[in-house]
Amino acid sequence: MEWNLRLAAARRGIWTATDLRTRLAAHGLAVSAGKMSKWWSGRPASVKLGDLDALCAVLGCPVDELLVPERTSRPRLTPVPARHAR
Repeated sequence: MEWNLRLAAARRGIWTATDLRTRLAAHGLAVSAGKMSKWWSGRPASVKLGDLDALCAVLGCPVDELLVPERTSRPRLTPVPARHAR
C-alpha cells in the first residue's frame, strides 16, 4: 500500500506535521512526536484502525485517499476454484 498522508493533508491546507498533530489532539487523538514523524515522513509499518479513523475524520477524507494500492509489475493472483465436496 502507498501511504499518502502528506498529499491528503496538503490538499486541505495542512503543511506541517505539527499542524496535523494539533488538529488530531483537538479531535481527541494524542499522537507522540515520534509516531507523527513516522506518519508524516514516510511509510509507517502499521497504523491502528482507530488512528486511521481519526486521520480520516480530521482530514475529511475517505480511507482510500490515505491508503492507495501500489501498482506493481507482479501479476495478480487468480483464485483457485473451490473443490466440490464428495
